[in-house]
Amino acid sequence: MDITGTIPQLFGNLTCLVSVDLTSNNFYGNLPQEMARLRSLKLMRLSYNNFSGVVPPWIGFLAELQVLTLRNNSFTGLIPSSLSNISNLATLDLAFNALEGQIPKDFGNLKNLRGLNLGHNNLTGSVPLSFSNATKLETLILSNNFLHGNIPNEIGDLHNLNWLTIETNQLTGSIPFSIFNISTLETLGFSQNGLSGDLPTDLCERLPILKGLYLSFNKLQGHMPQSLSRCYELQLLSLSNNEFDGPIHSEIGMLSNLQTLYLGFNRFTEEIPQEIGDLVNLVMIGMERNQLTGSIPKSIFNISSLQLLSLQSNNLTGSLSREIGNLTMLQGLYLGENMLTGIQTIKNKRLLH
Repeated sequence: MDITGTIPQLFGNLTCLVSVDLTSNNFYGNLPQEMARLRSLKLMRLSYNNFSGVVPPWIGFLAELQVLTLRNNSFTGLIPSSLSNISNLATLDLAFNALEGQIPKDFGNLKNLRGLNLGHNNLTGSVPLSFSNATKLETLILSNNFLHGNIPNEIGDLHNLNWLTIETNQLTGSIPFSIFNISTLETLGFSQNGLSGDLPTDLCERLPILKGLYLSFNKLQGHMPQSLSRCYELQLLSLSNNEFDGPIHSEIGMLSNLQTLYLGFNRFTEEIPQEIGDLVNLVMIGMERNQLTGSIPKSIFNISSLQLLSLQSNNLTGSLSREIGNLTMLQGLYLGENMLTGIQTIKNKRLLH
C-alpha cells in the first residue's frame, strides 16, 4: 500500500494481536523493542520493506509464532540463536538481506519447521548437521551465501523434503548418495559450487517425481545416468560446466515434459541422438563446447517451441537442413566453431532482431 515510516513504539500495546502483515510497503528503521509484548502473535510478515538493523533476539520469545518472514529487507548482523526457541515455528524466511555469520546449530530443534529460506545473504560456515533433526522440513533453501565444506550426509534423513537448493556457495566434496534417497524431492539444486564425484546410475529410480535438477558449474564427472529417462516429471535438466563425458543417451527422448536442457561445457562425445526431437516441449537446448560428432539431427527442427539452440564449439559435420525454417519461435542460434558445410538462408524475423 506504499505506506512509509517506522513502526511506532505504541504498536507494542496491541497485546491481543495474532497476525501482522506489513508486506510490500516502504517501512524502514529498526523493529521496536516494544513489539516483544505481542506474545499472542502467530504470524509476522514484514517482507519487501526497508527494515534495517539486526534481527531482534526478542522475536525468539514470541512462543506462539508459526510464520516469520522478513525477506527482502536490509537486516544485518547475525541470525539470533533465540529463534530456535520458537517450537511452533513452521515457516522461517530471512532471504535477501545482508545477514552474516554462521547458521545457528540449534535450528535443528525446530521440530515443526516445514520451510526454511536463508538464501541471498552473506552467511558463512558449514551446513549444520543438526538440520537432520528438523524432520518435517519440506523446503530448505541456502543458496547464494558463502557456505563451505561438505554437504552433510545427514541431510538424507529429511524424508519430507521436496525442495533442496544450496546453489552458489563454496561447497566441496561429493553429493551424498543419501540425498538421492529422498523420494519426495521435486527440485534439487547444487549449481555453482566445487562439488566432484559422479551421479548414481539409478538416480531416477530414487527420485521419481523430480522436476528440476540444477548441477551446473561444478566438477562432477562420469557418464550421464541412463536412468534420467525415467524422470518422467523432469522439466529442467542443467548439467553444464562440469566434466561429464560419454554419449548423450537416446533414452533422453523419453523426457516428454522437459523444457530446458543444458549440457554445455562438458566432454560429451558421439552423435546427438535423433530421439531428442521427441522432446516437443523444449524451449532451450544448450550443448555447446563438447566433443559431439555427426550431423545435427533433423528431428530437432520439429521442436516448434524451441527458442534457443546452442551447439557451437563441437565437431559437428554435414549441412544445415532446410527444416530449420520450422523453428518459427527461435530467437538464438549458435552453430559456430564446427565443421558444417553448405549455404543456408534462414528466414526468421525473430533471429534478425
